[in-house]
Amino acid sequence: MRGIMRVGAAAVAGMLLAISGSAQEATAPPIALTLKRAIELALQNSKDIQVAKIQASVADKAALINKAQFMPNVYAGSGLGYTYGIPETPGGRAPAIFNVTYTEQVINEPLRGQGKEQQEQVKAQKVLLEDARNSVIVRTASAYLELVKVRHSAELLQKEQASAEKILGVVQQRANEGYELPVEVTRAQLTRAQVAQRLLQLQGRDDELEMFLRSQCGLAPEQQIEVTPEDLPGAAEQEGANLIASAVQNNTELRLAQSDVQAKGFRLTGEKRGYWPTLEVVSVYSLLGRFNNYDQYFNHFQRNNYNLGIQAQVPIFSPSTRANVALAQTNLLAAKASFANKQNQVSSDVRRKTRRVRETDAGKEVARLELQLVQQDLAQLQARFEEGKESLQVVEKARLDENEKWMALLDASFQRQQAQLDLLKTAGQLDKVLQ
Repeated sequence: MRGIMRVGAAAVAGMLLAISGSAQEATAPPIALTLKRAIELALQNSKDIQVAKIQASVADKAALINKAQFMPNVYAGSGLGYTYGIPETPGGRAPAIFNVTYTEQVINEPLRGQGKEQQEQVKAQKVLLEDARNSVIVRTASAYLELVKVRHSAELLQKEQASAEKILGVVQQRANEGYELPVEVTRAQLTRAQVAQRLLQLQGRDDELEMFLRSQCGLAPEQQIEVTPEDLPGAAEQEGANLIASAVQNNTELRLAQSDVQAKGFRLTGEKRGYWPTLEVVSVYSLLGRFNNYDQYFNHFQRNNYNLGIQAQVPIFSPSTRANVALAQTNLLAAKASFANKQNQVSSDVRRKTRRVRETDAGKEVARLELQLVQQDLAQLQARFEEGKESLQVVEKARLDENEKWMALLDASFQRQQAQLDLLKTAGQLDKVLQ
């Protein structure tokens, strides 16, 4: 009976191993992503970019509506109906079995100004599309670089956890022998608990960042991602004048403000020309029916009727035109003021963010030197420990300090990368990240 049970247990164990093996085979292997590849995938799969493309297409189609009025427009219809008395329709045209109307605007400067304004708005939507693309680059690059930092920090914390365990073991042993106070045991336990807490926080952040990158890059929900430590491929120029000139030319917010000024200028020009005459080509063909009693009210009935001419209007007194000009002037002044403010703001932002990059460079160098100093101290303590002149507790505390300095260097490096990304976006040089 025992033999049968042992065979059954072995069979169950084999089945569990087989199931576990098949599950591991079913799990997709991790995908290794570089920073450049992650950004490329995000640009291909971003929903924000797709929405921006649709909005640009909507603006383009809307501009065609105004433009269509300056093109030939042909309409066919009918005014057929019962009449009693003089034949007429609510629109003022004679009732017709069939009619064809042709219209085309030739001179209508207010309408033409509105069309140019809409065309400039189409350009603005394309700038917004580029801004959505830049936002995707910044978000993806920031998440990727932070994930690299988080995973490296987690590796360091695992080593720190091992050192905290060793310190706690030494302190407990010395406390049992009467060489340490109970408060030292509590202090060592607190250190171990703090390391465990930080490790859990990093693991949670790792999961959030990986989930975000999967969503941005269009990967499967359970796809594991491997990242590699790397710095940004491109850096913004450090020459202040060159950087400001680049921002003036390429900054999306500034380009939007400039486009708004041009659009409002087109609108004002068109409204001012509203005092000019308007000219429209009009042609109408009507097929009339005798049953509408035309011959009873008119001297002559003609079945086929064709009219071709030009409809011109000359404004003599037009308060609406004056009001439209005043409104367009006010809108243009507001757009120019906004553009000037944006220029000052962008120039100030470039200078401030350039200083921020330099400050983070200095912070990274300080963190590097602090780590180097701690490593040198640890090497001396390790040598003294091997000679029996230093305790394990002191060495492990130095290792804890080394790990903390490592994590400080990782934080300083990440802050520098974030500052660079921010400066690249403001200066309109984000394409350098894809170099």
